[in-house]
Amino acid sequence: SDESLIKRYKETRRKHPLDGDGRLTAAIDRERQMLGEMKSIANNILVTTQKTQKQLRNELGQIFRGDEAGKAITVNVLSFGFKYGIPLDADLVFDVRFLPNPYYIEDLKHHSGLDKCVSDYVLKFEQTRKFVDKLNDMIDFLIPHYIEEGKSQLVIAIGCTGGKHRSVTLAELLYKHLKEKDVSVIVTHRDYQKDVYNKL
Repeated sequence: SDESLIKRYKETRRKHPLDGDGRLTAAIDRERQMLGEMKSIANNILVTTQKTQKQLRNELGQIFRGDEAGKAITVNVLSFGFKYGIPLDADLVFDVRFLPNPYYIEDLKHHSGLDKCVSDYVLKFEQTRKFVDKLNDMIDFLIPHYIEEGKSQLVIAIGCTGGKHRSVTLAELLYKHLKEKDVSVIVTHRDYQKDVYNKL
């Protein structure tokens, strides 16, 4: 409605792009005339008068994404080293420095969590396996609620000391878990090629 549009422009203190003479109502009329032909051929027409931003976002999501709930959000699983700082764009941060560190095993220290020998070592501990189960369970619980709130991107950061062994292993495991759940997911290993320990 004109009333809703006028209220929105006043609340945001933005000038209508067609408002040349200071008359907002005239600008809205011109806009309706210009968009009339487009409206006549539109497949979907949304009346936003009574809708909140969240309701509009959800309705647009249903139109353009359909029922692909898992695809409504893109998850970036990010491994990192605390020595290099917590990623600024992280939504969720998990600290896995409580797990035994492969760095102190001579045959493993120069490998990364992408190597089977390191992942096998990390996963042989009961606390690792329990943590993986709890992490997967929590992320499975959270993702639908993030989608419901309109979040389109989620960065899950998993950190260990240098970002080379434990965090890489667990990031890979979470990535594979979400992939199996048909979630749109990518994995990034920010620090695994940095040799932090040589600088200590």
